[in-house]
Amino acid sequence: MKRIQTLAVAIAFTLPLAAYAADPAPMNPGNMLDTGAMPGMPASMAQGEIRKVDKPARKLTIKHGTLPNLDMTARHMVYRVKDPAMLNQRKAGEKINFAAESFNGVLTVTNIETTK
Repeated sequence: MKRIQTLAVAIAFTLPLAAYAADPAPMNPGNMLDTGAMPGMPASMAQGEIRKVDKPARKLTIKHGTLPNLDMTARHMVYRVKDPAMLNQRKAGEKINFAAESFNGVLTVTNIETTK
């Protein structure tokens, strides 16, 4: 009798887990975050706002949406730029779309476009 009760409990706990595993996109907070990307924009790009431009250090401080390719949620962060020329026309307060990648652990802006 105890074995039957144990089996019944195991089944009761397994069924909800099996149903969850069968769902291709289970609800979790990661699915509800702002992607930071505009419709039609490549998935590797995110929307952001430049908060600071540091030309001597080749860095931008950006407040941005989610960067899925880096598994990064929306945040306010400092990035290096791949090419220093990217900083020539940039200023604090500017709205941008940008792409970033990790090169040897250094988060680097690889593409940047001004938005309206």
